[in-house]
This record gives sequence, C-alpha cells and structure tokens, in this order.
Amino acid sequence: MTGDRLKVLLSAVAGGDVSVDEAFERLRRLPYENVGDARVDHHRGIRQGVPEVIFGEGKTTEQILAIARSMRRAGTGVLITRLTEEKIRAVRRAFRGAQVHPKARCAVIPSGKREPRGKGIVLIVTAGTSDIPVAEEAAVTAEFLGSAVERLYDVGVAGIHRLLLKEELLRKARVIVVAAGMEGALASVVGGLTDKPVIAVPTSVGYGASFGGVAALLGMLNSCAPTVAVVNIDNGFGAGVLASVIDRL
Repeated sequence: MTGDRLKVLLSAVAGGDVSVDEAFERLRRLPYENVGDARVDHHRGIRQGVPEVIFGEGKTTEQILAIARSMRRAGTGVLITRLTEEKIRAVRRAFRGAQVHPKARCAVIPSGKREPRGKGIVLIVTAGTSDIPVAEEAAVTAEFLGSAVERLYDVGVAGIHRLLLKEELLRKARVIVVAAGMEGALASVVGGLTDKPVIAVPTSVGYGASFGGVAALLGMLNSCAPTVAVVNIDNGFGAGVLASVIDRL
C-alpha cells in the first residue's frame, strides 16, 4: 500500500464506488502481514514514503519469494537487493515481468507503470569501473523510487580530466551520488565543483591498506567539502534511497 493508493481507495469509498467492507478487506493486512519468518511492513510506504525493500543476503530463496508475494498482494512494487545468481533465477521464474539487474545484484517486480516522483536528475558517479556494482545498486534503487537517473562512471582522480569534461552534467544534477574506493577522494572533488548535495558511498575496492573500504570511509568523513554526506561502506541502497528522497523535496 502506498499513500497514493490509499487516497484513491478512500476517495472511491467516499464516492460510493467501493463498499466499506471491500475497503476493509483491502486494508486488513495493514500495518503488517506475518508470513512465517518475516513480518512484512505494508504500512512503511505510507509512513516513510519509501516501501519496505527485501535485503536478499542471508535470506533463503523461499523467504524472499514469500515476502515478495506478500508485497505484491498488497499492491506494491518490490525491490530485492543483494541477490546471488541462483536467487535472481528463482525470482525471474516466480514473477513474470520481474526486471533483473545483475550488475547491481538486484531485481525489481513492478506494480505497474513507474510514476516519476522526483524533481530533477540523480547523477550516479564512480571513481572506477570496480565501483560500478555499488553504484548500480544506488541507481536501481533511485529509479525504483521514481527518480530520473543518469550515470557517469570511471572518472576518478587518477584521470581527473575525465570528470572536468563533464562539469555541465554535475551542474545539471539535483543530487549526486559518488561511489569510490581506494582513498575515496572523488567525493571531495565533486563536492568542490558543485553546489548540489553529494552523497558519498565508500566502496570496499582497494589494496590492503584500504582495509575493506575503511580508508575511503574515513577520507569521505573528513572531506573539506561541506556539501558531502557519507553512507556506510558499499551501501548503494542507502545512497539511492537518500538521493531519491532529496530529489522529491
């Protein structure tokens, strides 16, 4: 259930097109539904503006499919993150029309035509090609939530001219997500080139002293660009959600 769907339903009841009993049946699964190991939060889209998303890592295929079926019965689209190839195949078999995104390790089960909800462009930027999986998770998430997304990949500081040649794209964006590993310097550079909010995503890309993304995390947290905010290591999903929410404001 989404806020827009709830308003439509209430308007239909007020207009006499839907009976009170029928509306009650549609709403009876709110605020959550117990599907065995999970309690699916159908009310989250109304409460937070962002529906529940299935984190696929650590869940069995059966648990993922049960939660997804519950969400589809409630009329919402479904985003599933951190899927293995085996789980992606299972989702594709179980849901006709499921859209899979192997680079992002995500799958989307749409509820219908996607309605634009943003006011501009969410620009996803990576320092290197190795950062693309995390960046794609952010991109797929923002698109799922109704934002228009553009991508600018492999423009890290080792070849900074690649970024400077795209400065117009930076200025055009409403919010920018920067995914970078190694020392994480790209977020500060982007923050220094634009007045738009920059969401920095440290990735676990790098050699030994990168400490699995901790070096990039600390570098981004210590950025001298005041418009840079930081999410957790490899948290493309969180960056995509935050970017989409900012894009709606």
